[in-house]
Amino acid sequence: MSKTRSFHLIQPQAKDLGEGFIVRRALPAPKTRMVGPFIFFDHFGPVEHRPGQGLDVRPHPHIGLSTVTYLFEGAIQHRDMLGHDLVIRPGAVNWMTAGRGICHSERTPDTERRTGQTLHGIQSWVALPKSFAEAAPDFSHHAAETLPSFDVGRTHLTLLAGQGFGRVSPVQFPWPIWYLTGSAGDDTNLLVTADEAEERAVYLVSGQGMLDGTPLQASDMAVLAVGQDAEISFAAGSRFMLLGGKAIDGSRRIDWNFVAKDPARIAKAKADWESSIQGGWQNTPFRLPPGEVEYIPLPD
Repeated sequence: MSKTRSFHLIQPQAKDLGEGFIVRRALPAPKTRMVGPFIFFDHFGPVEHRPGQGLDVRPHPHIGLSTVTYLFEGAIQHRDMLGHDLVIRPGAVNWMTAGRGICHSERTPDTERRTGQTLHGIQSWVALPKSFAEAAPDFSHHAAETLPSFDVGRTHLTLLAGQGFGRVSPVQFPWPIWYLTGSAGDDTNLLVTADEAEERAVYLVSGQGMLDGTPLQASDMAVLAVGQDAEISFAAGSRFMLLGGKAIDGSRRIDWNFVAKDPARIAKAKADWESSIQGGWQNTPFRLPPGEVEYIPLPD
């Protein structure tokens, strides 16, 4: 009897977010909409910005999710309508909870825009559980030194959120979540047991790997079979992400920047964005972050 395959492979699609900023989108995928609470997973860069160039993601809205930004290189300035204004740098975690609605922008900081920079990182979205979908919006920043960092054999891991490998991250979420980044100093094997999380995936940021005799290349996401242990081999210098958690409480729809179970809720979010624009951001559901005057219109 043949052994049940221990994973299935997702090869991300390239998406142009405008002005030549290309991301590799692993989630959602045609056969895998979510892994645990993760509903969206973008890998951007490395991209070189010459002096005077930069990232300019104008203010835009979200509902029903938390955005998670993690950088390997470069810097991004986050501004939101709650008044948060700070720069994220490699190793830190920016965690923004949209809940019933938030507006934010992501831009290259002034210093890096003058000097130029290499930008490389991951942005993921996690769907809020139904009981938290209409929670008040919030934002938290977690410095690199506050996150558990440890070795498993010859693999170095950092726990970004939730629980994993016997550690607990200060970054918590109202649903069981498993999110780590790792690197291989030498050729190494990493055992990912089934009890780490109900749903699990590994994303190879750079380098090479091997799973069940199948080679993994940079930008591959392997979604591991539920209930099965998996041993993954990594070549020296490889960098990867581990993501997952408990299966979310029901299906979700994703439309533009909105996540919800009910399509009527997404329709309301679109109407709220339009009414906020038309109302000049005064006493409206969404507001522009302080210091911002631009915004992204609702797509056709």
